[in-house]
Order: sequence, then C-alpha cells, then structure tokens
Amino acid sequence: MSVASSVLIPYASYLRVYEPLAAFPEPERTHWARYARLPRTPGAQEELRRSLADLLPMPPVPVPVHESGEAFVARLDGVVVICPWRTRLRGWLALQELDGQFPEPVLDAMLPPVVRLQVAGDYERWLSRNPDARPWIRTAVWQVPLRWFALFGDEDREYAPGERPSGTGGADGAGDEGAAGAGADGAGRAPVLRYRTTMAQARRRLARALRALRESIDDGPMTEGLIEVGRWLEEFHPRALVELDFGGLVHALPEEWLAADRSAAQLAEGIAALRAGDGERASEAYGRLAERWRTVRDLRFAN
Repeated sequence: MSVASSVLIPYASYLRVYEPLAAFPEPERTHWARYARLPRTPGAQEELRRSLADLLPMPPVPVPVHESGEAFVARLDGVVVICPWRTRLRGWLALQELDGQFPEPVLDAMLPPVVRLQVAGDYERWLSRNPDARPWIRTAVWQVPLRWFALFGDEDREYAPGERPSGTGGADGAGDEGAAGAGADGAGRAPVLRYRTTMAQARRRLARALRALRESIDDGPMTEGLIEVGRWLEEFHPRALVELDFGGLVHALPEEWLAADRSAAQLAEGIAALRAGDGERASEAYGRLAERWRTVRDLRFAN
C-alpha cells in the first residue's frame, strides 16, 4: 500500500452544492451525464489520496496541472445532481489561505518559494480567463463554521453510526468519508453525519437568520459570514442540493458526541429567540453552541 493511500482523511468539514445537469453548459453537461451513469464514482477519501500523492514528489505539486474531471453525484427528488471537485481551483484558493498561518521558514520548508510563485502566477493567468469561477465545495479544518448551520433544519440531519471491525476503535479504524462504505483496506465504515436540503430552503433559512440578526444586534462576524455564504449560494442553480458533511471530523469525535449533536437545531433556537425579542435566550443558545464547537477546535492543539 502506498503512503498516500494509507493516510487518514483530514479533520475537515465540507459545504457542498450539487447542481442539476441543466446548470452546466455543453460539452460539460454531456460529460457529467455520462459520468453519473458510471457504476462507481470516487468518494472524498479518494480525492484526498490523489492530492496527497501530488505532494510526495520533490518539489511537490501543490496544485494539479490539469483540472479534475471528477465529481460527487447525488439525487434530489429523482433528479441527478452533480458537485464537481474542481480540485485545481480549490488548491489555488487553499494556498492563498496559507499566508499568515505559518511562520515563513515553516511555509518555505513545506512549499519552496519558487513553487509558490509559480503556482500564484498560474492562478493569476487562469483567473484572467475565468473571472466568474467559483468552487462547488467549501472546506473548514477542525470545525464546522457556525454560519453553515443556518442553512439547515434538524429535519435535514442524517446520521449513521460507524461499523468497525473487532479489535479496533477510536479514530484508527477510518474508512472513506460520507456514504462511501468500507475503506479500501477493509477497515470498516466510519460514522456519517451530514445535512442535506434544497437550495430554496437554504436560501430562505439564511435570509430569515440574516434578517433576525440585523433587526436585533449590530453587524458582526456572524452577520458578515452569512452575507458571504449567501453571495456564494446565489451563484448556483435554484434547484440545487446543499450539503453539509462533517467529513473527517467524525474520526476525531466520539460517536456519542456525533449521535447527540443537534447544532442546526441549536442555532435555529437562538435565531427564533432573536425574532421573538428574547435576547437573553438567544445569547444562551448561541453560547452553548459556540462552546461546544470551541472544544472541537481545541483538539487541533491536543497532543
């Protein structure tokens, strides 16, 4: 087994948009129509393995030379919906976020300056030809941003406990993300925790949350975050599917924690309290939710 294929998935969550085939221009529409008929399509774990493989050479290849022709496939009311990986675009965007996160000597050791300059130049040239490009997938490391929960209701929640072989437990028996089933090495199936809703519902919930915040409190990080997510959602087809996937976080958190988590319902409780003019109850609900996720983010620094 290669090094890249044996590495666990990252502790990251994902906000994805799946669009109907009608949203894609030709010849991309035909490509996705054929792709969706394949007997098996790769999952998020396989996407990660391919990305890790590119980091093994020296110098590393932080962004693929060519854009991925892969996607996640789902169905919404019997209609095929597609979430393109767009690995190259997401790689460029992720590299932009690295600035300021690491001391320069560490960043230089990870990705030599000449590599970063070349990648930045490639992105600038590509962006000049594709000014309206946007990713179908957003990623957050060691957390689910609380604003993402505003798009969903508790009825959108889907949870399936993990199935691990005897003699293994905790985060060591990791299979593929999502509904990918057993891992390639037969290590059992990880838990799945995700929310799925229609684009129309996601936009309505976001608008209600934004209105409640603006009518009750001054603009702050939550309001700004909702505005930014709303602008992103407006780029997509109105009949799309929106998914929040806990992804690799399921390997870092106890299954009891996952089974009990009702973060979308807690945020909705706080927003409802704001709309009712009960600021104290709203503050209590949001405080409990923020503290719950603070403990998750703190795991990043655990030994």
